[in-house]
Amino acid sequence: MSNLLDVINVKRTFPRGGGEELLVLDEVNLSLKDGEIVGILGRSGAGKSTLLRLIAGLARPQGGQLTYMGAPIHGPVPGVAMVFQSAALFPWLTVLENVQLGLEAQGLPSPEIRSRALAAIDLIGLDGYESAYPRELSGGMRQRVGFARALVMHPNILLMDEPFSALDVLTAENLRTDLIELWLGKKLPIKGIMMVTHNIEEAVLMCDRVLLMSSNPGKVGSEVLIDLPHPRERTSPAFEDVVDKIYVEMTARRVERMRQAQGAGNIAMALSHVSPNQISGLIEALAAQPYDGKADLPDIAYEQELEVDELFPVAEAMQLLRLADVEGGDIKLTHMGKRFADSDLNERKEIFSRALTTHVPLAAHIRRVLDERASHAAPKTRFLDELEDHMAEDAAEETLKTIVSWARFSELFSYDDDAALFSLENPT
Repeated sequence: MSNLLDVINVKRTFPRGGGEELLVLDEVNLSLKDGEIVGILGRSGAGKSTLLRLIAGLARPQGGQLTYMGAPIHGPVPGVAMVFQSAALFPWLTVLENVQLGLEAQGLPSPEIRSRALAAIDLIGLDGYESAYPRELSGGMRQRVGFARALVMHPNILLMDEPFSALDVLTAENLRTDLIELWLGKKLPIKGIMMVTHNIEEAVLMCDRVLLMSSNPGKVGSEVLIDLPHPRERTSPAFEDVVDKIYVEMTARRVERMRQAQGAGNIAMALSHVSPNQISGLIEALAAQPYDGKADLPDIAYEQELEVDELFPVAEAMQLLRLADVEGGDIKLTHMGKRFADSDLNERKEIFSRALTTHVPLAAHIRRVLDERASHAAPKTRFLDELEDHMAEDAAEETLKTIVSWARFSELFSYDDDAALFSLENPT
């Protein structure tokens, strides 16, 4: 018997300026078996949502093959339904009318459409709200309508693109619990689920396997099996061990790539935008009790209420600046990180400035160019063009934005956004 889904050596590119192509996904391989929930974890920009769109047949790959139950995917697949981060309901339609839309498009008899829609609404816990309009519903209830709209199609595969991320913590937890109970009770009309998430605990709570995607380009870097019985207890040692393992896997490869780029003096190292205030805040949290300079990444994420896409960029920035070491799922302040925590604002600026010129090749490069020019000024395009030779336009913009933020805090150099001009305020 074939898998529900197979993705084989899939490649996806997007056009860039000058006729070039940006490689978003490269040699992606994965499968989904009958009875599985598979999670896809990765940083923003890893191509997770793009991958789901390819699986749903909403986009075409530039290479490789996708098959649904052994048949090639060349367009939208009737047996695959998708739930998005936002339910995107039609505001002028009632709950019942929103859920019925897909069935109406299939031309089914009216009695069957109504019967299946009412059953889906009841299944997802919205019985009694059939005549309500989206404006009358809470965010969690609107998302339940999105689930009902997908389930009413009786798909074999349900794709979920961060379906709980826009909800508050309690609402998301309630919806996750209900969905898992329906799945375990075999009450859902589906055979397999594939979900994209940036929440590690959510993945461990729900999934049988988790695929960890690396970035630039996106590909499946590793797989973590989650052989834990349901219901899963977040505070159990076994649950925490799996969470720790995923944190270690997700940080180790990224940190190694960063070290290699630093060692080579590579100015084209993509940086996520992290403000000096975020860096200072995490340093202060780590320096305080109960951590005393060292913390388990899952613990600090939980205590500071940070998701992966919030914590990892800050931790990596601290690693880059040598203010902390990230290794084995832990983050530990370095000697300079501890000095930073104990210093006043002026000394913090000096520490930050030295770290920039010593450990961030692009910052040192910009400062060197400004020092060497008689005007001590250079246009943004001078550096943006260099970055765009090695990365996408949006990544180049974000990298420069980060450098500007760090340089302003440390007073390493200035930037005039109106004139798009870098300069030295007090050239030496």
